[in-house]
Amino acid sequence: MCTLTVAWQAFADAPVLVAANRDERYSRPAAEPALHEGERRVVAPTDGEAGGTWLGYNDAAVVAALTNRWAPTDGRDRSRGLLVREALDQGSAEDAARHVERDLDANRYDGFYLLLADAAACLLVEYDGGPRVHRLDPGVHVVMNVGFDDGYFLPPGREEPARRQAESGRLLREHLRPEPGSTPEDWLDRAAGALGNHEFGVCVHGDGFGTRSSSLLEVDSAGRGRFWFADGPPCETAFEEVEARA
Repeated sequence: MCTLTVAWQAFADAPVLVAANRDERYSRPAAEPALHEGERRVVAPTDGEAGGTWLGYNDAAVVAALTNRWAPTDGRDRSRGLLVREALDQGSAEDAARHVERDLDANRYDGFYLLLADAAACLLVEYDGGPRVHRLDPGVHVVMNVGFDDGYFLPPGREEPARRQAESGRLLREHLRPEPGSTPEDWLDRAAGALGNHEFGVCVHGDGFGTRSSSLLEVDSAGRGRFWFADGPPCETAFEEVEARA
């Protein structure tokens, strides 16, 4: 599973805050976040197997972040990380959503949730063979493999793991509701601690699969982005700020 948390318009001076764990095969190669020059300047890590990414921001202050959605697949699908990379070439979250919708008319993917956010909009594209676009309200939202916020589904044969995920998401969302007088930095600190706290169940250690990395991302009210990255499970790996800027 993966865990994706966003605080959107919860703080006046930082309209987009993201905290996320990436769960993946230990053997799958990946490069740390870096600056990429293309249609736009993008700061993002790179999947060494397919060349895409799972999380990043660009010089238009657009954030894109991906997590899997448990759904059947026929094995003929394009890498979802390439779609994230293309979304980060767009000039707004709305433009990114329109690009994704057009792409989904032509290409097939494994199931996913794709967060697209800037200061003006926070959109979640849900895909399980057909897209649905959800507009998220200001506040804190948690996305996992089996749903987001209070809406979860139970995949056949995986009902009990799905229930555990749903409970983890509920606990995490409640924990990360902004406290009176708190700052974006306070929220990111609490999020970093929660992502590595096994009581929330989102830092995973398995046989050949687990939490490979963790990310914190901020876009402030001036459109400036900052990225902190833990290249390993956050329960034992420190976050370090990425020097690259978009």
